[in-house]
Amino acid sequence: MAVKAVLELAAIQNPSEITTTKIATQMGLSQGGIFRHFSTKDEIWQTVMEWVATELYSRVSAAAETAVSPILSLEAMFMAHVAFAVEHPGVPRMLFGELQKPGTTPAKIAVGSLLERYGNLLSATLEKGKAAGEVDAEISTSAAVSLFVGTIQGLIIKALLFEDLEYMRRGASEAFALFRRAVGRNG
Repeated sequence: MAVKAVLELAAIQNPSEITTTKIATQMGLSQGGIFRHFSTKDEIWQTVMEWVATELYSRVSAAAETAVSPILSLEAMFMAHVAFAVEHPGVPRMLFGELQKPGTTPAKIAVGSLLERYGNLLSATLEKGKAAGEVDAEISTSAAVSLFVGTIQGLIIKALLFEDLEYMRRGASEAFALFRRAVGRNG
């Protein structure tokens, strides 16, 4: 319930301006009520980021398993990630805000863990694509992972800039087609 409240608030306002009072109000609790469940605001943020990490990874890994080839797995993962960002517009705003904070925070650690797991899944899928002849064997897998994630981030940034979340969904097919050309055997 706290996760949902924070994400709803982050979708409509600057995440750095979300207070525990606002979270409690969104949840229908008193401010004291929220502190029965969490000891600090940082703990709330950590819980949100852990939920995001678990949910996003679950969706992209499930999408990858549904496809019949490595390149189609990559496309399914790309589309699942974009769909998640459209469904939860507060997530990218929180992530970008959290990553700007100096030092290590529990929320940053959760995001780092997600990026590592997600990167490993992408790397394994790209390697399968190389073995299957769908991905250029000469490309850098780590660069391809960065390109994949960066392409999605580009869609998200433009959507947030133009306040048009559906931009992500509309641009996803073309963006993935460019990624596919970049990593493909005939790339």
